[in-house]
Amino acid sequence: MLVIVSFFIIHWYTSVFAQSFFLHRYMAHRMFTMNPFWERFFYFFTFLAQGSSFLHPKSYAQLHIEHHNHSDTEKDPHSPHFWKDVISMMVNTGRVYMDFKTGKRESTSPHIKRMPTWDLIDGLGNSHSVRLAFCAAYVGIYWIFAPNAWFFLLLPAHFLMGPLHGAFVNWCGHKYGYRNYETADHSKNTFIWDILFVGETFQNNHHKYPRKLNFATRWYELDLGYPAIWALAKARIIRPI
Repeated sequence: MLVIVSFFIIHWYTSVFAQSFFLHRYMAHRMFTMNPFWERFFYFFTFLAQGSSFLHPKSYAQLHIEHHNHSDTEKDPHSPHFWKDVISMMVNTGRVYMDFKTGKRESTSPHIKRMPTWDLIDGLGNSHSVRLAFCAAYVGIYWIFAPNAWFFLLLPAHFLMGPLHGAFVNWCGHKYGYRNYETADHSKNTFIWDILFVGETFQNNHHKYPRKLNFATRWYELDLGYPAIWALAKARIIRPI
């Protein structure tokens, strides 16, 4: 049981950190810079952490830019205010994401041409066989270490970890919680201490200050991802802009 619980926690937090740190704060918002070695390191880290649910970094970034440009309007790819349930919202998110991935759409963001790509990892991460291999590895771990069959109900969360995090943040972060700032959208701060999503549910704070590295803005709020980012900056692995 301890192995399964530990594995779930490790997969949860490595995946959500990869999405928050690399895909969101670095790729989409360029809140900091890093040299080519560390860029490749975190690109590969994101591939391993997200596994079967790997999200193509450039396509994710373009999707997120679209969200900010049209937040909570009919053009927003994932506003909860235009869909009857979270599944419908995420199906539309997936459609827009695939449009960016296949080149049918492209963001007008000024840094779109500077977004890094890595053909090898993009190819592996988007390969059906590689995704299935990750799924098989998760099943194997549960097959060996799960004390009973009930634990296998956790497997779908492993298979879809990246979209699962996105679904929660985008649905709840624009629907439930409190607001520190009056913004043009319906963004909310879902938690006072965002322990599960390393700061990502501070959507109201983030939409008010989209380039602010620490998503918490009040003394009582906690962005769990920020201390790790602060440590990386102190170690000169990243350089905040």
